Amino acid sequence: MASPPTPLARCTKPCQIFLAMNFSGEMLQFLGSLAAILLLAGLARAFGLGGNPGISSLEQARIAASEAVYGFVPEACAIDGGGKGAILEDASGRLLLLKRHGSKYAGRLLGPQAIASIDGDRLIVHTGERRYGDVSLTIADAVRWARRIDALQEMAHA
Repeated sequence: MASPPTPLARCTKPCQIFLAMNFSGEMLQFLGSLAAILLLAGLARAFGLGGNPGISSLEQARIAASEAVYGFVPEACAIDGGGKGAILEDASGRLLLLKRHGSKYAGRLLGPQAIASIDGDRLIVHTGERRYGDVSLTIADAVRWARRIDALQEMAHA
């Protein structure tokens, strides 16, 4: 009576090579962890988690503004072409700058320390806050918004 074939005999050549390898415990743990990470990444992608939270509409900008500053109701808004931020103005002339921070948006009311510069159609806002940093927005009316930011300095000195 013949003995049953071994697992190595039933496999294709690459499978035979893999089964013949002598993996240490650490290597098996590493491969198992890698497989689990890839599985979780695939599931996150399949469920649409971690997508691009970009601002693409005035309504999204309004929501982000109200989350950043309670009671801020924008009258005018310019949204970055890539959705990575926006600048908004309310009825009282306050300017709110939004920029992406993880999957949400961080907002700052701009004050007299803010400085605006223009690079083509990009508005670069130097907020004067080290923790918030500078923000670059690609918007159609960058010159208008730069003038509004500069006016904040003039109003503070008046």
